[in-house]
Amino acid sequence: MLFVVKNEMIKKKFGISELALKLKKGSLALFPTDTLPALCSYPKYSKKIWTIKKRPSTKPLILMGGCLDHLFEFVHPCAREDGLKLAKKYWPGALTIVLPTIGNISENLNYNSNSIGFRVPALSLARDLLLKTGPLATTSANISGEAPVKDFLEASIKFPGIPILAPGPWPKSSGLASTVVEWNDGKWNLLRAGSVVLN
Repeated sequence: MLFVVKNEMIKKKFGISELALKLKKGSLALFPTDTLPALCSYPKYSKKIWTIKKRPSTKPLILMGGCLDHLFEFVHPCAREDGLKLAKKYWPGALTIVLPTIGNISENLNYNSNSIGFRVPALSLARDLLLKTGPLATTSANISGEAPVKDFLEASIKFPGIPILAPGPWPKSSGLASTVVEWNDGKWNLLRAGSVVLN
């Protein structure tokens, strides 16, 4: 049985360039971050994430990027200045910043609002993938209502058949979700306490 599990893991392990190609073709993928392992896709394929996670459509996804500039092109001008101040202070890091958007990016990540969460992770391996792919729709790697997976092996077992970023094992993550703050007419509201304490 252990041989079968290891054999299946070998079949779905990919380096950054190979994984990026799979994502561009519409695949989901698994990769590590500084907080929790992530399940991801290109935004236009994000419905697959809700389906595989059995996630309610009322719960939005996060747009994760390899650098600040790749994300702020989607931020509405009214929130850009305030958002940049916070992003420059805490990114790369475990802070998700919810901001209003321009264009139709929110249609793929949040069915209920034109605001979405943005984050640049602290883990360099994650940023290397995101710089190669461009921003990705992401969420923690778990079935909705269940505990998030903690590492490479758990991710492989929980989501068999989903391509996974190699090499493994991944660097140890904090195991804590990101802190989430939302911009609302110039004021910040804490939506979820997490790894980062704002000061």
